[in-house]
Amino acid sequence: MPQVSERGNIMPASPIRRLVPLANKARARGIKVYGLNIGQPDVPTPQTALDALKHIDRKVLEYSPSDGLLTLRQKLREYYRRYNISVDVDDIIVTTGGSEAVLFAFMAALDPGDEIIVPEPAYANYMAFAISAGAKIVTIPSSIDDGFTLPPMEEFEKLITPRTKGILICNPNNPTGYLYTMKEMLQLRDIVKRHDLFLFSDEVYREFCYTGAPYISAFHLPDIEQQVVLIDSVSKRYNECGIRVGALITKHPTLRANIMKFCQARLSPPLLGQIVAEASIDTPEEYMLDTYNEYVERRKFLIDELNKIPGCYSPIPMGAFYTVARLPVDDADEFCRWCLEEFEYEGQTVFMAPASGFYTTPGLGRDEVRLAYVLEKEELRKAMVVLRHALEAYPGNTLGHKSE
Repeated sequence: MPQVSERGNIMPASPIRRLVPLANKARARGIKVYGLNIGQPDVPTPQTALDALKHIDRKVLEYSPSDGLLTLRQKLREYYRRYNISVDVDDIIVTTGGSEAVLFAFMAALDPGDEIIVPEPAYANYMAFAISAGAKIVTIPSSIDDGFTLPPMEEFEKLITPRTKGILICNPNNPTGYLYTMKEMLQLRDIVKRHDLFLFSDEVYREFCYTGAPYISAFHLPDIEQQVVLIDSVSKRYNECGIRVGALITKHPTLRANIMKFCQARLSPPLLGQIVAEASIDTPEEYMLDTYNEYVERRKFLIDELNKIPGCYSPIPMGAFYTVARLPVDDADEFCRWCLEEFEYEGQTVFMAPASGFYTTPGLGRDEVRLAYVLEKEELRKAMVVLRHALEAYPGNTLGHKSE
């Protein structure tokens, strides 16, 4: 039998999706599964987007330009201006989701063996994309005990080597919901400027900042605009995860030219998705405000309920629609599996993402899970009741007694 690649062997399984077969089996047994594992919101997609899809009248569904439809890129330029992000149409490359934007950025900016510094916990697929590019993720841990604030800049400096090519952040953050401050962003700017690094900035959750603190884009930082690579997607802000349309924005001319080679090799981003995405930019402000307010309510409800459960702790997320919570369990991976395979409460169970999959440092996140507040409040209420009973019944509960 032919041997498979070592690249495939070391590719990490997704902490978000690897338990899906167990969830499917639970549903097949008639169990109601509350899916808190993935950022797939239940908020309806904007009607403007659905109407655009229904009314496509093209006779041929042709390839689009490799960097995306010009009309979409023009509308994206105007969208970014709302956030004081000044970019030209030619700085914008449309991609097949934000995931492809990260992958192509890595492929074009990094050589095999190059290193990227990433605060952890971090979006699990960053590691997969780095492995695809032959690069190495070097993580710097943040802690749930201080709300996942950015580690001191001195810790970043210690990790910089001749192979370091960039720093990657997600702001607002997936999986923690942390929102970087202006002070932190300026400190990162100083490091990338001093060491001539790329600053890869995943900003797909910019619409969802909850504390009154400002959203700071990497493009707001002075004197490093050619070092910034901004990652974006329509999936989250318009609840269009399935159309697979994202964007990569860079003012670095050579990097853009190299990224375009990868874009041309895959020919075209999704035509139908781009048509829907372009229409979505005209979504009424009322829809965006209603969606924002819905997440504000869900966030407060979920965090309040989590912190009422004995032994549980979640900091208050400041953005996105996730939180990382500490549970009174000996092994969160095993607990998440157990919930799907061995537990039910009144015909229900919960599906969470083990947080260990968002860390690369061994042992970190062992008692943590990521929860996405992507269900309506009544569903979240039921899910928290089930979680409380699951923790009471779990053999590896570290409290040493049953909660009341």
